[in-house]
Amino acid sequence: MTSIISLRKLKNYDINYFAKWWRGKELLKLTSGILRRISDKEIGKYFQNMINDKKSHHYMIVFEKKKTIGHTSLSLRKNNWYETQIVIGEKKYQNKGYGTEAIKQILKRAKKLGIKKTYLEVRPTNNRAIKAYKKCGFQEAGFKKYPKNKYLPITLKMTKII
Repeated sequence: MTSIISLRKLKNYDINYFAKWWRGKELLKLTSGILRRISDKEIGKYFQNMINDKKSHHYMIVFEKKKTIGHTSLSLRKNNWYETQIVIGEKKYQNKGYGTEAIKQILKRAKKLGIKKTYLEVRPTNNRAIKAYKKCGFQEAGFKKYPKNKYLPITLKMTKII
C-alpha cells in the first residue's frame, strides 16, 4: 500500500508555512510553550538557519502529493546523534496518524543517510505525541531539565537506534 504522506526537501517559499504555524497558540502550547507573538524577523532567521544548515535534513510533510501539512527534520547534535522533530501544522490533519507515518518515513531516510542514533524531546504531558513516538520504536530515556525555561522546564527524552 502506498502512503498518502510523502516528504520533500525544504524550499524557500516554505517560510510561509512556518510563519502561519508558529503563530498558532495550540501548537505553541504543545511545543515551546511560549505564547508571545513571534516576529517575522525571528521566523526569517530561524528559517534561514534551517536552509543554510548543511549538516541537517529538513523536509516538509505533504498529504496526497499536494497539500503541505507539516515539517520534520534530522539535526546533527553531539556524538553523531541526530535530533528529530515533527510538527503537523495544519490543524485538520492532526490526530489522524499522519504524524506517525511521517516519523516512520523520516526514520527510513535516516537509515538511508547512514544515521544510526536518533532522539527527540517532547513535552511530558503531550501523550498523543509520546504514543506516536513509541509506535515508531522510540523508547523513553529520561527527563531533561531546562531550569531557565519557565515555559518548558522539563522534557521527556526519547531515543531510537536505527
